Amino acid sequence: MKQGFLPICRQDMKERGWSEADFVYVSGDAYVDHPSFGHAIITRLLEAHGYRVCIIAQPDWRRKESIMEYGKPRLGFLVSAGNMDSMVNHYSVSKKRRKTDAYTPGGVMGKRPDHAAVVYSNLIRQVYKDVPVILGGIEASLRRLAHYDYWSDKLKRSILLDSGADLISYGMGERSILEIAEALDSGIDIKDITYIDGTVCKVKDPGIAYDAVMLPSYEELLADKLNYARSFYTQYCNTDPFSGKRLVESYSDHLYVVQNPAAKPLSQSEMDQVYSLPYMRTYHPSYEKEGGVPAIQEIRFSLVSNRGCFGGCSFCALTFHQGRILQTRSHESLLKEAEAFTKEKDFKGYIHDVGGPTANFRQPSCQKQMEKGVCPTKQCLFPKPCRNLRADHRDYIKLLRKLRELPGVKKVFIRSGIRFDYVMADPDDSFLWELCRHHVSGQLKVAPEHVSDAVLSKMGKPEHKVYQAFADKYRSINQKIGKDQYLVPYLMSSHPGSTLKEAIKLAEYLRDLGYMPEQVQDFYPTPSTISTCMYYTGVDPRDMKPVYVPKSPHEKAMQRALIQYRRPENYDLVLEALKKGGRMDLVGYGRNCLIRPKKEQGEKRKQKRTGKKKTIRHVHKKSRNN
Repeated sequence: MKQGFLPICRQDMKERGWSEADFVYVSGDAYVDHPSFGHAIITRLLEAHGYRVCIIAQPDWRRKESIMEYGKPRLGFLVSAGNMDSMVNHYSVSKKRRKTDAYTPGGVMGKRPDHAAVVYSNLIRQVYKDVPVILGGIEASLRRLAHYDYWSDKLKRSILLDSGADLISYGMGERSILEIAEALDSGIDIKDITYIDGTVCKVKDPGIAYDAVMLPSYEELLADKLNYARSFYTQYCNTDPFSGKRLVESYSDHLYVVQNPAAKPLSQSEMDQVYSLPYMRTYHPSYEKEGGVPAIQEIRFSLVSNRGCFGGCSFCALTFHQGRILQTRSHESLLKEAEAFTKEKDFKGYIHDVGGPTANFRQPSCQKQMEKGVCPTKQCLFPKPCRNLRADHRDYIKLLRKLRELPGVKKVFIRSGIRFDYVMADPDDSFLWELCRHHVSGQLKVAPEHVSDAVLSKMGKPEHKVYQAFADKYRSINQKIGKDQYLVPYLMSSHPGSTLKEAIKLAEYLRDLGYMPEQVQDFYPTPSTISTCMYYTGVDPRDMKPVYVPKSPHEKAMQRALIQYRRPENYDLVLEALKKGGRMDLVGYGRNCLIRPKKEQGEKRKQKRTGKKKTIRHVHKKSRNN
């Protein structure tokens, strides 16, 4: 039975009859008691195991009093920057301050500091010198060892050191947080909790880390970027909970950071238990006067059916955070949650999503993973599907059909994205037919990311012909069922490996497609991805071969403009890019040209300013369509 929201102030704690909290959870996000928020899962899980947990959401980091709401907790502080890395939350790839924060009441920006996990932890240390502090969440998880920080353009130490915290619970923290709580509750000193899977600790003697791999020291990483590339790839190959080794990173003769192997994945019954906890499934009512928390809108009537991803995209940090082993919830658990939707007054009959990092993954990629783990140096889908891959959508199809049949459900959408190469690896086209008939509303968003195989190979994505085959099949099925539905491709500019030549090739593809995307994703070097390692070091850590990296803001602007070459404001950048790329054949009046000569472009601008019509002697031809 639901007991309401957890305490957010001392008065709430007193009303529960508590004189103190066991744990105080400090979050960079507003308090949203929904299982799509990490703080909700961890606090409800601890509550279910008998611990008294209070929440401080978005404290004022300028005032130490804001961290003293409940006094000193009996067991410790839990600290998270929130559902996003605070720097990604605050800044665009061009390092410009964002205007809104979807995880803050009213969408207001500025309610959390930069590098929030570090700031909050240091704030706690100012007041409580000896209380255990445990970091969690994606910011801490992806910065658990030395890492490249794009915003300062520096290689930073483990966040454990800069924050002054005692432990990091990395990845999906259900197992590790309960073990930490049990150890603290039994009287074990936080400094002696060095053995729990899914944690990172600091020690004076590396000898306690048995069967460990010694990484290059922090000094060695600073001295040579190639050392960092090698170190990063060692980390990448040791993210698996079954085969991953313990890793040790040295900072001095008496200070070492130890990463224990990742926590074991949850079984289906354990996943079901996590998502059946008594969440209120919305934001705290105290935020109502500010307009609520915007992030709830997309996830309120969405279902998380899986976690983990064996897709292996180079620019994605999921390998480091959730891992590559698929964990799923049962049909019964998902149907029960969907039935609860239909009883809510705001539910209009539309389930917004049924998925996870990748919607159409519903099982581990091969049989051996739950015993032996994933292959450390091989990918399941890249460069081609592994011969041991189980590409099978039958379970997902059954789930979607059951959800559609629920009374009160009008439509079930799939918005978290599908892997088209996994669809193509399945010899049975049933899922694609099901998708087109029932789960697309005019447009299906997919992520080919690029058309150049040279760039795609650095992205860890399949060759372009795989996407083209999927697009052809998707078009064919929609024609057969009489539906006018389109693909909306997500594309990325300036990824490592992309020169102006590759960027121009992408522009030509869009020309032939007759499509110009409204938004373009410029590659964003976030912590702990292979792509970010390439960006920082100039080599691919998988083979240590040099990689071209577009770093100049001006070149990045040209590559981005080429994807939206029709926009008048991009004309000068596109022209410059074509000149530098030796492709002035794409400037002119032919059907293959991207832009018109500058003289005519100036005439058009003049018309726009004056409102006068001029006679143009040539004929504009429509873009070709596939």
